[in-house]
Amino acid sequence: MSSDVKKPFDWYFKSNLLIRILIGLIAGAIVGIIFGTKIGWMAPFGSLFVNLLKMIVMPVVLATLVVGAASINPSTLGKIGVKIIAFYLLTSAFAVAVGLLMGNLFKPGLGLALGSAADAAGKVLAQPKFTDTLIAIIPKNPFGSISSGAVLPTIFFAIILGISISYLRQSKDERIQKSGDILFGAFDGLAEAMYLIVRGVLQYAPIGVFALISVVFGQQGAKAVGPLGTVTLAAFLGYILHVIIVYGAILLISKINPIKFFKGARAPMITAFVTRSSSGTLPVTMKAADENFGISKNVYSFTLPLGATINMDGTAIYQGVCALFIGFAIGMPLSFAQQLTVILTAVLASIGTAGVPGAGAIMLLMVLNSVGLPVEAGTPVAAAYAMVLGIDAILDMGRTAVNVTGDMAGTLIVAKSEKQVDLEKIR
Repeated sequence: MSSDVKKPFDWYFKSNLLIRILIGLIAGAIVGIIFGTKIGWMAPFGSLFVNLLKMIVMPVVLATLVVGAASINPSTLGKIGVKIIAFYLLTSAFAVAVGLLMGNLFKPGLGLALGSAADAAGKVLAQPKFTDTLIAIIPKNPFGSISSGAVLPTIFFAIILGISISYLRQSKDERIQKSGDILFGAFDGLAEAMYLIVRGVLQYAPIGVFALISVVFGQQGAKAVGPLGTVTLAAFLGYILHVIIVYGAILLISKINPIKFFKGARAPMITAFVTRSSSGTLPVTMKAADENFGISKNVYSFTLPLGATINMDGTAIYQGVCALFIGFAIGMPLSFAQQLTVILTAVLASIGTAGVPGAGAIMLLMVLNSVGLPVEAGTPVAAAYAMVLGIDAILDMGRTAVNVTGDMAGTLIVAKSEKQVDLEKIR
């Protein structure tokens, strides 16, 4: 049979997924407004999508975080590795804070009232103190944490396990080294299998988003449009402020001309914005590091691929804005302790989830779980989550550009501190 024979559903599966999700959002909104509460029969199709998402979260968290932590070679990490990881984690924490600031200023979702006040009050009372959350990070039973969907303990265990596997792989004892390689291969294979499952689940996303959004707009009407515009505005303003203020300040402290930096980083930033892929932009980023900044290959060949894997500043801003949007939309604004938990979860999760297709949406599920707002089928949280997923393609463009800009800034700052950069090009 010829390979160019068209299959019945090629028009669906071979078209751009993010465009299909956006179409699902728009079509669902229109259908919901037209039919009102009569569209409620679509709810089970939305519940199916929510269940599929919940099915993949914990396996993805465990596999990708173990592989991410195990991929960092402790024996060769050195000063450059320590500095760049510290930069990535610190700026990620700032990024979530920027996202939360934008969310608190704009209050997206306020007045949408997807949930009842009684439900919200019950959830607020059930929230533990932030100190209790910190203590609970260390799991009493890691397998119990994984099976129950406890995100922070699972993240902690996965990182510790990954680091331990990394040390096993560097052992001079052949038996121990082989054991480490086998464990790494098993988790790497699990991660790859989960990527395939995620891609399959996301093929259903346009239908799931259509069903969830149609029910939301059937109940809320056209007033649900405004909050989505507010989310987009808050996220993009957060992206811009983080790039200019946070990166700009660190560059100035490092005695690097921010204007020259942004001029030299222009091509990778634009490429990332258009392609929405940090990994896909990597060749352009490396070329800019070499030609525009004169950074030593010894530095950027390590820091840039690592950044494409673990540096998620743009995604972190997205988490902050969207978590607050969902809180406001269901009538349960996040408390200060919950917002601190959002920062902690997003920073820890950034170590492994960047390479996952649909990483931002999956990370958001983890963040919501960590603050006591699990996405359960038929709940207001699921409806608000679907609204965010519908505009994810738009938000993804800005967050990827921020991620790549952070990779470039961190690489340049570390290279300068190690005197492995052409100073004439950055003054």
